[in-house]
Amino acid sequence: MEVNIPVSPAVKVPFKLLLFIDKRPSSSEQVRQIRQHLKDLPGKPQISLEIIDVTNQPYLAEHFKLVATPALIKVSADKNQTLTGSDIAGQLMHWWPRWQREIEVFERSKDDSLAASNSIAMDAVAQSTEILRLSDEIFRLDQEKETLISQLAFKDRIIAMMAHDLRNPLTAASIALETLELAYEPNSQRAEKFTPELIAHLLKSTKVQIRTINSMITEILQAARGPSANLKISPHKLDLQRLCMEVMESFQSKLTNKKQSIETDIPQDLPFVYADTDQVQRVLTNLIDNAIKYTPANGKIGITALHRTTEKVQVSVRDTGPGIPQNNQKVIFEENFRLKRDQTEDGYGLGLALCQRIIRAHYGQIWVDSKKGEGSCFHFTLPVYKS
Repeated sequence: MEVNIPVSPAVKVPFKLLLFIDKRPSSSEQVRQIRQHLKDLPGKPQISLEIIDVTNQPYLAEHFKLVATPALIKVSADKNQTLTGSDIAGQLMHWWPRWQREIEVFERSKDDSLAASNSIAMDAVAQSTEILRLSDEIFRLDQEKETLISQLAFKDRIIAMMAHDLRNPLTAASIALETLELAYEPNSQRAEKFTPELIAHLLKSTKVQIRTINSMITEILQAARGPSANLKISPHKLDLQRLCMEVMESFQSKLTNKKQSIETDIPQDLPFVYADTDQVQRVLTNLIDNAIKYTPANGKIGITALHRTTEKVQVSVRDTGPGIPQNNQKVIFEENFRLKRDQTEDGYGLGLALCQRIIRAHYGQIWVDSKKGEGSCFHFTLPVYKS
């Protein structure tokens, strides 16, 4: 129940009682008891009682510096008095004789100085609580403003990133398709040079680039939905060893262009995992792509997998890049770190936050071991499939 504290100067009361409660079931009974005690008081004094739910008006609780509810506060011209605890009704009966004398003094007052003081006190409370309420509202609006500014900046960064990062796979796919188009031009002298093997290679290259574009768009859309959005996974029996090899094969052209080598240590008897193929592929693609990106030309990349426990399989992707400072090794997985793409800022891209969400959705863990200047190794775990 919300209340307004101001008391009209025409209504002269010795003091005002404010009963602060919360939403606990026992609050209704406490209100009933106190109202009954006030009704049974001798003389039927003119006392104003207001019921205040602290969840609706927290600024009033702040004004009176309350630390617990229920609490009964007597607001008067001289000073306020607070009764707290489980037996407020009993305390009310204890203090009533003193409060009654205050009422008698108030009623015997020949001038209205005490009434005027009381009205001034009520107005002061009203002004203070209104200031607190407005401050609370300003703070809330400032938070909303910061959130909106952050969202707008996030959209600007997404647009900039899409323009930059989508250009490479789009260009590669376009070149492959244009080259294939030459093979089917009528009377083309180049058509004879297109062997089945070359055509298959161009088609495969196009599929890889389209898959990369699709993965990037999925990451962007998922991140734009925010960290609270549900992540849909459909786990099933998954051959992780085979998936790792397929993902690595899709990066052969990138490895060749940067003259990088990739070393694997994935046992043939690696157990199946219980996971979503598309989501795990997204994690592997992101980590390997980052490893290639941050490893200099002629560098080495490594992928290992091991049966860590009877319950978990661990996959590790290492690079020989610039490494990540110790103080950034946790924040790189946070949403607000996802778009720092520059190597000098130790950013590992949009996908790491999504990778963490995917792995956690599989009840696994993801972390990084790294030293600045000595490369990085990202690890993640997945549950073993139980037949």
